[in-house]
Amino acid sequence: MSNEKPKTAVTPTRSDNYQEWYQQVIKAADLAETSAVRGCMVIKPWGYALWENVQRVLDGMFKDTGHKNAYFPLFIPLSFLEKEAAHVEGFAKECAVVTHHRLEAKDGKLIPAGPLEEPLVVRPTSETIIGESFSKWVQSYRDLPLLINQWANVVRWEMRPRIFLRTMEFLWQEGHTAHATSQEAVEETMRMLGVYAEFAETWMGVPVIQGEKTAGERFPGAVQTFCVEAMMQDRKALQAGTSHFLGQNFAKASGIQFTDDKNVLTHAWTTSWGVSTRLIGAMIMTHADDDGMVCPPRLAPAHVVIMPIARKPEDRDRVIPWCKALEQELRGIQFAGVPIRVELDARENVSGKKWEWVKKGVPIRLEVGPRDLDADSVSFSRRDQSSSEKALAVTRAELVATIATTLQSIQDNLFTRAKAYRAAHTREIDTRDEFYAYFAEPTKADPNAPTPIHGGFAMTHFSGDVALEAKIKDELGVTVRCIPLAPGEPGTCPFTGQPSAKRVIWAKAY
Repeated sequence: MSNEKPKTAVTPTRSDNYQEWYQQVIKAADLAETSAVRGCMVIKPWGYALWENVQRVLDGMFKDTGHKNAYFPLFIPLSFLEKEAAHVEGFAKECAVVTHHRLEAKDGKLIPAGPLEEPLVVRPTSETIIGESFSKWVQSYRDLPLLINQWANVVRWEMRPRIFLRTMEFLWQEGHTAHATSQEAVEETMRMLGVYAEFAETWMGVPVIQGEKTAGERFPGAVQTFCVEAMMQDRKALQAGTSHFLGQNFAKASGIQFTDDKNVLTHAWTTSWGVSTRLIGAMIMTHADDDGMVCPPRLAPAHVVIMPIARKPEDRDRVIPWCKALEQELRGIQFAGVPIRVELDARENVSGKKWEWVKKGVPIRLEVGPRDLDADSVSFSRRDQSSSEKALAVTRAELVATIATTLQSIQDNLFTRAKAYRAAHTREIDTRDEFYAYFAEPTKADPNAPTPIHGGFAMTHFSGDVALEAKIKDELGVTVRCIPLAPGEPGTCPFTGQPSAKRVIWAKAY
């Protein structure tokens, strides 16, 4: 019996070196690449198509909940950030700052000239600049609620970049709302958290846990921060979206005031919420395998790829028109509210064409040769199944009749598989020693070798001690990812012996 590992399209594999595997999947799927600007990425067409589908669906969900899109400046006066002390402290180390407004030639080089009277911060987030507009737009309770979203880019100086997960510039949406009462603002905060959870699970196929952040992990300046947390295949957590109840903190800093129905001048209650291109990273690390990307069908740039297989000119003359007719027939079928997206790859004599589409993660691959035409059938493969499995012969009529349900079957399978993986690597822990052993790095024969995949989600009781949480983070690189919204039983914190209302989720995280 051979001990030789099966060949994979991507090396190293997840188990060999997860971090490098992630980078190689991005390269193999042609999703993005590093740019000439350190810390920034170039999102390539296949990766950007994924983002466009994310935008399209989320934008519809936002508008269905009453929000409207707007756009605000990329540059924020430094004085705006200084108005909210906790906010500026939280982002100060990540800010890119513009200090000059032109370049001048000197000794054959271009040097900054024309110092600005006030430095401008390149948008790290927009609470302060949007708050300035809100202060003009809101005068009366009749102007509320004000429900605004913007699609934009942001810049946060990143010392350890990783494509899609942490880059100096990234794309996102940020919702900002103002309300007449605290209750309305809290309801908005939770409504949008629910939107993110629904999108992650229904569209991305990524199971998430909804919860509240601890004080140590809270958004700078917020009263409460809520999040959706997902487990990746290396058992680390990824924060897939956040929704913040800002109280009146930013309203007071920006002067967002209104006259209420009793003619009393008061400050508005505000929220903010956002997701970013890190959602693409979440899909890669949840679904991709050792042969490349696996796209969840609802967001896939293409649902189906048709590959004509014909070496002789006379065969191509028969096969290509048949494939084009099939392409148009499939495009006439709806899946998840849109026409099925089809790629017809009619390139001649391209070696490895099949594997190119495997690595890109297209949900369904169809190969059509002369013999298939004679049988009025196609050779059919699903990307959620092993690439080593033999393709099935499916009649054209059966394919057309079942294509939408098959795509949904793939979507459901990806979600079920990810949920099962999370369940298998989530443990309730009630002692300090077991907790530390769970997250301790395994002993390695070679200290330079990648750390084996270990740990997962630990559910323990916790007293909420901020200093203790910081100590555990320093010792293990583990944080409280969230306090789940789901009901829980009271217990005792294994670290302090103090009472705890419910279990929290600890994990290493991106």
